[in-house]
Amino acid sequence: MKRIRTVSFVLVFCMLLSLTACGGRTDVGEGDSYIYGLNTERTGLVKVAFDISQEDTEAAAEKVLEELKKSPEEIEYTAAIPENVEVQSCDLKGSILDVDFSSAYLEIENLEEKLVRAAVVQSLLRIDGIDGVTFTVDGNPLKDGDGYIIGLMNEDDFVENTGSSPSSYQTDTLTLYFANSTGDKLVSQQVDVRYSSNISKEKLIVEKLLQGPKGTGAYPTINPDANLLSVTIKDGICYVNFDNTFLTSVYDVLPEITVYSLVNSLVEGTDAFQVQITINGESNAKYMETVDLSQPLSKNMDWVAVDENE
Repeated sequence: MKRIRTVSFVLVFCMLLSLTACGGRTDVGEGDSYIYGLNTERTGLVKVAFDISQEDTEAAAEKVLEELKKSPEEIEYTAAIPENVEVQSCDLKGSILDVDFSSAYLEIENLEEKLVRAAVVQSLLRIDGIDGVTFTVDGNPLKDGDGYIIGLMNEDDFVENTGSSPSSYQTDTLTLYFANSTGDKLVSQQVDVRYSSNISKEKLIVEKLLQGPKGTGAYPTINPDANLLSVTIKDGICYVNFDNTFLTSVYDVLPEITVYSLVNSLVEGTDAFQVQITINGESNAKYMETVDLSQPLSKNMDWVAVDENE
């Protein structure tokens, strides 16, 4: 009889353990470490418990990517990265992680691809030392449905999503400042845009400035090869982080024109009242050895052409 009771206890314990394991990974509490999977319909994100190792940033990223592709034993969620898509490499440059996928990534349907991207990026950003993520496919930058390079992604590019599409679109008119024909004054240009609600306004503005003006009468100011590492707004200050390429001018414009095309456009188009430009996260730089970037800069309309400053 004692043996029967012992066996029964073991069976009950195993059943309880099985039930706990079944729903355990999606039962993520406050303060728990987690990554993202997709729900069974692959129409939304699901938090999945996962202990992220922080001993080495790139090694932690590799483990997270491996877990994002692993087929789960639970039925409550599915792996974020489809089975036929291979992660070919991940390369950490400073605080930016580039993830290269096989060509099968391009076969993912539009809605699902946005969710896959959201799950992967938001999972990787939970690793200390990673501030942004870029995707490539066979070494080529990932592009959206309109053929534009998606580029750097951080937490500002995604909204918390657990059951619906993470992307809707909205329209707006931006006031962007570019150089005049002589490169010594700013001129404004009204630009109508349609963009994903998951992209922050500040990132959109910087990307439009990097692309340069449309039409005639205005000229580009920022080196188009500059890499935007991150852009966020906190306590009224917009922090814009570029790589070293930003400090190299390729246009015949005054240094102040480049800097204040960025500052004026961001202050006018967002809730920020100042802009702090950093290079690889550091603020101890001078643009073209002329403009001090060590402190946040305020909008300066003195650099705008007279007929634009009404």
